[in-house]
Order: sequence, then structure tokens, then C-alpha cells
Amino acid sequence: MSAESLAPTAHAVLLHLCQSVVSDADAVSIEESEAGDDRVRFDVSVDKDDMGRVIGRRGRVASAIRTVVAAAGAKDGVGTEVEFVD
Repeated sequence: MSAESLAPTAHAVLLHLCQSVVSDADAVSIEESEAGDDRVRFDVSVDKDDMGRVIGRRGRVASAIRTVVAAAGAKDGVGTEVEFVD
């Protein structure tokens, strides 16, 4: 996690959740960027074999991750967007 993270709590929660779900935790990487007014965008990359794990059936795991990260982002005072990229 970078020292100048825009949303340190949300970043830490997202990293922990993603690493907990996948089989190759070391392959998880998160790029953080500003996405407008008080919004932070997280682009999450995982090993291609683990993409199905973080998305889940009908996107349920991804939706749950986004919900928890949104709550953590609220603690940081920002809105969040989480995208899972290949």
C-alpha cells in the first residue's frame, strides 16, 4: 500500500479480501486513481486462473467485495469504484 493512498482503509480492505479469495495471493495488485469528485477508483489485477474466484457466480463475490470496500471508503470519506481487470 502506498503511503499517500487516497483511501488507505478501503485499499487495505480490498487487498485483504482479494488475497483471501484467490489461490495466488502474491499475484494480487491494485492500482489506485482519482475518479472525480471525492471518488477513488481501484483497478484490481489477479492471476488469470483466479479471475473466476473474485467475480464469483453471477458476480456475487465481486458485488460483495464492492459493498464492503464502499463501506471502508465511507470511513475514509470517499466514494469507491472497484474494477477487476484482466
